[in-house]
Amino acid sequence: MAFTIIKGGRVLDPETGLDAIKDIAIVDGKILEIEDDIDIHAYEHHEKIGEMDENDIIIDAEGCLVMPGLIDLHVHFRDPGFEEKETICTGARAAARGGFTSVCMMPNTKPVIDAPDTLEEVIEKAAKVTNVQVHPIAAITANQDGEYLTDFQTLFDNGAIAVSEDGKSVMNARVARQAMRLAAEVGIPVFAHCEDINLRARGVMNAGKRAKELGLYGILNEVEDIIVARDIILAKDTGAQLHLCHCSTEDSVNLIKFAKAGGLPVTAEVTPHHLTLTEDDVDGTDANFKMNPPLRTKADRDALIKGLKEGTIDCIATDHAPHTEEDKKAGFKQAPFGIVGLETAVPVIYTELVEKGVLTPLEMAEKMSYNPARIIGMDRGRIQVGADGDITIIDPDFEFEINPDSFFSKGRNTPYAGKKVKGLVKATIIDGRVIYRNDGKNESIVKMEEHPEMD
Repeated sequence: MAFTIIKGGRVLDPETGLDAIKDIAIVDGKILEIEDDIDIHAYEHHEKIGEMDENDIIIDAEGCLVMPGLIDLHVHFRDPGFEEKETICTGARAAARGGFTSVCMMPNTKPVIDAPDTLEEVIEKAAKVTNVQVHPIAAITANQDGEYLTDFQTLFDNGAIAVSEDGKSVMNARVARQAMRLAAEVGIPVFAHCEDINLRARGVMNAGKRAKELGLYGILNEVEDIIVARDIILAKDTGAQLHLCHCSTEDSVNLIKFAKAGGLPVTAEVTPHHLTLTEDDVDGTDANFKMNPPLRTKADRDALIKGLKEGTIDCIATDHAPHTEEDKKAGFKQAPFGIVGLETAVPVIYTELVEKGVLTPLEMAEKMSYNPARIIGMDRGRIQVGADGDITIIDPDFEFEINPDSFFSKGRNTPYAGKKVKGLVKATIIDGRVIYRNDGKNESIVKMEEHPEMD
């Protein structure tokens, strides 16, 4: 029985508040010990292991942050149907490289994940091609057409972690209310993409001074705020567990704060790009700065940062949305919305928020692991004896330049190309197995016979 020992890292456990230099021993996929100094040689004849062999791994984590495996509640893997943009395999490889041990995959594939057969196909493929835990989110309505509800109970029973119409809102308030009422009965969370599509019209970036300077149609803050307010009211009416995706406006933060003050079961996420970029970064030609919701004003960004710090916004999610180079070169007006985020999230958040004193490393672990796990009812996001051996190791002092050509994702559509950052993901460990390693010079991802697509 192989084991993994992590030596001398700064261990961060948000649930208990642990922030100390410790060693960790993982045996049979579970954390067996967390101590000041674990004697490696004692494991040579451990009763649960036997003799050491080539499968046993010792990781020197001195100077590194050792967090619970990161969890991303919002990714688009495009599979099935848009495999030229991403596949479950390439998306999961990108997740591992980014330090994510679990991801939640949105349903806007082709066909849409709206029935048990498609759900089963995704789950089975994920099990074959990756160790990263891929949790599918099912559609709220059939084909995401906004009319007829899917069978929430059957989808939940067959592995759907939540329901969402991500990529669009359920515009019909009656259907949205029915969906939340049914979700409350089943006990499945509703992940809401809040966008009044009629009010958005032809908008391609934030409505404001910068859009006028560039001669581009703008997207008002109210496009988001109106649906946020509506869905909070419907959650209050139905008792549904509501999770608000990729929040981008100051008033969204205010509305969420109001909902939480009233004791409503409402949570929210924010992306790294909405925390670190603004409309002023948009030049009107580079569509890698085109996303939905759009980059907002500095006041909006500051409100999002404050909301995240104080706990109004619960977690950070990437909204990883790969597109082909050809798609993104179609021009700012014509190009699709969306950027990749799995492989840039850690260094961007560490550099812009942790290094600058906005978040502590422990709070980073809380926002990127512990809180996401609680939102979807997953018993992960902890570093404690008996917990699952999901670990992300980050070298906070390693400085590098973000290079899209090195991405494991098929997508290269990032606004952070060339950005100098700190915070290298040194290792990603799932159930005690090291699936990704990077020493700053060489990187490797696990290759297994049963996972031929990873070879």
